[in-house]
Amino acid sequence: MTALHRAQPVVLGFEQSSVRVPIDAIRPLRKVSDRTRRSATYRQIAASIAEVGIVEPPAVIRDAQDRDLYHLLDGHVRVAILREQGETEVTCLIAVDDEAFTYNKRISRVATIQEHKMILKAIAKGVPEERLARALNVNIAHIRAKQKMLIGICPEVVDLLRDRHVPINVFRELRFMRTVRQIEAAQAMITMNRYSLAYAKSLLAATPADQMVEGKKRRRRGLSRAQIETVRRETCNLDRELRLVEQDYGVDQLDLVLATGFVTRLLGNVRVVRHLAHHHSDILAEFQKIAEAQGAS
Repeated sequence: MTALHRAQPVVLGFEQSSVRVPIDAIRPLRKVSDRTRRSATYRQIAASIAEVGIVEPPAVIRDAQDRDLYHLLDGHVRVAILREQGETEVTCLIAVDDEAFTYNKRISRVATIQEHKMILKAIAKGVPEERLARALNVNIAHIRAKQKMLIGICPEVVDLLRDRHVPINVFRELRFMRTVRQIEAAQAMITMNRYSLAYAKSLLAATPADQMVEGKKRRRRGLSRAQIETVRRETCNLDRELRLVEQDYGVDQLDLVLATGFVTRLLGNVRVVRHLAHHHSDILAEFQKIAEAQGAS
């Protein structure tokens, strides 16, 4: 028998068909806070649902005792909005296993470039800009800016930042740089995990004149030549120091994991904990903090 024939069948995480579920039969696992309800994201989702309906169905699992009840695994905000809008039913994905603790980790929220591509695709299919603006709870100028966002941005940078949440104005700053410098700037943002407009402006300020796009050499307001050179030099030094840290990061991380595991095993020994509690309570407290931090990570 070949390996192909011996292979186990793929186990589906959800029932094959979605189901219309009464909203009153859905039991959320957490409460949507008032702060969330006041957020811009909440208003945006509400506007999108009102305009085009639910795009991504909530995920639920049937109650073990009462098959007419469902526990909400993902989609708390969407279901809360539907309740507010007076809806009585919603189409749901029915999970066959309880993934409440890990489901959200498997969802990739829409990044800036992905949203840009979605907007272009929707417009290509004939969706009016006004309807898109209402669905995303933004003005038409924002939709038009998103359409032009990647003009002048090289394909390598688009690929590097495709899954990142980058402010739209950052691409405006990158547009003043030549291709090689754009790539360097994108790599610096990823390495530092900083995608703010202020950081993009600092990278632009540190860009030598010969790496700026011809005819688009932006005036660096408030910066003298000496200050620009200082920024460029400090950026190079920071990049060099960061690369030195990266060389040791993997080894340090492994040592930390091993040490944390050892501390956790020590705290699992009742005799050790009792001894530390009587003779070294301060050390025990620190060990417990380490174990708690590991458990929360």
